[in-house]
Order: sequence, then structure tokens, then C-alpha cells
Amino acid sequence: MIPFIDLQAQRLRLGGKIEAAVQEVVVGGAWVMGPQVRQFEADLAAFGQAKHALGCANGTDALALPLMAWGVGRGDAVFVPSFTFAATAEVVPWFDAEPVFVDVDADTYNMDPAALERAIEGIRNEGRLTPRVVIAVDLFGQPADYPAIKALCDKHGLKLISDSAQGFGCTIHDAHPLKWADVTTTSFFPAKPLGCYGDGGAVLTDDDELAQLMDSIRVHGKAVASDLKDGAFDHDPKYLNMRIGLNSRLDTIQAAVLIEKLKVFAQEIEWRGAAAARYNDGLRPHVAKVPDVPAGNISNWAQYTIEHPNRDGLAAHLKEQGVPTAVYYPIPLHLQPAYEHYPRGAGGLPVTERLKDVVVSLPMHSDLDAATQDRVIAAVASFKG
Repeated sequence: MIPFIDLQAQRLRLGGKIEAAVQEVVVGGAWVMGPQVRQFEADLAAFGQAKHALGCANGTDALALPLMAWGVGRGDAVFVPSFTFAATAEVVPWFDAEPVFVDVDADTYNMDPAALERAIEGIRNEGRLTPRVVIAVDLFGQPADYPAIKALCDKHGLKLISDSAQGFGCTIHDAHPLKWADVTTTSFFPAKPLGCYGDGGAVLTDDDELAQLMDSIRVHGKAVASDLKDGAFDHDPKYLNMRIGLNSRLDTIQAAVLIEKLKVFAQEIEWRGAAAARYNDGLRPHVAKVPDVPAGNISNWAQYTIEHPNRDGLAAHLKEQGVPTAVYYPIPLHLQPAYEHYPRGAGGLPVTERLKDVVVSLPMHSDLDAATQDRVIAAVASFKG
């Protein structure tokens, strides 16, 4: 069976560097918020063109941190795509706010700015909720249309989060999403293009005050420099709690793993792009749609997702051929039992509801070789259903 994501190939290619980095942490003994965490945060900020990067426990907490810092709460609306993983919307009800589900673009599968504007205006006209935040998702590695989404956020006075759990490393004309967003969040779940060996996440921002607030919140609301500007506290600041917070820290071992992975991440994005181009060339005649990236954009190719009118038949055929597949996402969030009662953007979500029946993802990772891709392409081409 061909692996869907081959993480062991990456580990072996790095030649023991990760194991050595982990051992250094074990021997050093600073297993929580150790020096490797600070080093990784500095490295991540430099890579992501950000002033600040803060590690946290996972990508879901990364989304929660700015919402808590901004005081999002009851009566507030947060606009999210429905065609994404549950975490994007899940954090919103944590604070008694409501997610408003927005349709996606038929080509990129990311939030459709026209649908977003309809959703914002619909919520304003209804008057029950106050629009506060937009969370745009970089689905499958492609950047959302941040210039257009940012313009709408400015027009309506909304904060913008780039949920780059899948897409960290994607760019628009060489600029990372943070050029437009107030915050970029990401996940280091092992299957992500930049994944650790457990759970982990991060938030990136250029806002000094927001960075301090999120640093406080991730450690139980500890005192930070802005809290102590008019006084002093001669003890560990975590024992002076200025606000309600979380326990959401990036483990030192995971930071050590990520330091080594980040060193090769740019090269791996290039390899993924080359693999995607090979797929596109080979598969275009045999499927309804391959994932083209808009000119000037770079995807990190977290997933390689095609459309086929007989998606389930194709997936069954590929399984027989030893080719694994995955369906992201068979049930959009606005149709899920936990979320179906929340508002939907004006005009509905017709693109999202079409995509759920036709998309299927094929094996993709940085070490995917041409010979393996040829087997996948041949298996797809041989399907006659």
C-alpha cells in the first residue's frame, strides 16, 4: 500500500537530527517552555514575516487565543467557512459567540469574498448579532483571497484571522497571510506540512499589545510587561493572574522537533509544488478538476484534492489498486449536528454542498517520488466508472 503521508521518509532523510534534538531536551531537563521554545518562536516569526510568534498547545487553542484577547462573546458573530475542519468553528461557541457559515470559491475552496459580504450584510440587517471577526482558512495549503477579504474587514470594522493550520508557508506574491490578517494561526499536528511529533500550534502577529495579551492568556492569564508598567512583582509572573487564561504551552520537545523541520520547510514546499505539478499534468485528462493555484500564489500542498463525479466509486477502485484516499470533508460544518442551528450566510452555501460529494484527496507529502505518482496516476486513469 502506498502511504497517504510518509512521515518516516522525512525522519530518515533528516539523518538523526530530530532524535538528537529531542535527546538534548531530555538531558537538559527544561521540558516545559524551555530555551528551544524561544528559539523556535524566533525562527517561526522570521519565516512567517511576523514580529511575534507564540507557541501553544495545538492549532485549536491558537484560534481561541486572539478571540479571548479581543473579548469576543455573547451576541457576537464570527464568520467562518463551512468547508473546513470543525476546529475553525468549534472555538467560537466556547465564548458564547456564534459562527456564521460562509460559502467558498469553486476553484480554490477557500472563503468566497462575495459570499462573505452577503453574510456580513445579512447579519447586520437582521440585527441579532454584532459582526466581530472573520476567520479565513487556507484550505489544503492554498492562501485565501486576503486582499479582498481584508478590504471587507476594513469596510465593516472586523478583525481578521488567517487559519493557516493547513496552509502555513503559503504566500500571495511572496507575502504571507499576516500581511493582511491581524493574526495568523497554525497547527503542528503531525500530518501537517510543518508537523511535530504530537500536538502543537502557534499564533503570529505584528501587534505588540495583542502579542502580550495572548502570551498572558496561554499561561493562565499571567502578568506580562504591560500589566507591570506602573509597578513591580518580584516573583514568577505566572503567580500574578491578571485575566482568565488557558494552559496552552508548546512542549519543549515539540519545539526541538520543529526547529529541525523548519530548517528544511522551504525546500519541502518546493518539492510538494513539483509533485502537485506532476499530478496535474498526469491527471487533468482523467478527472473533473485538478487543483490549480492562482497566478502569484504559492500553496504548501497540505493536500492534493481532485474532483470526480463518481468520487466514491473512484475511491473504492483506488483502494483495490493499493492507493489510499481521504475525503475532506464529507459533511460540511453547517450540516453537522453540532452546528446546524447556527446562522448561514445570505444566499446559502451551494458550492460547499456540491463539493462534499465530488472531492477526494490523493497521497501527498514532501518525499513523494515520481515513480509512486505514476502508479497513482495510472490507477486513476484506469477507472472507468
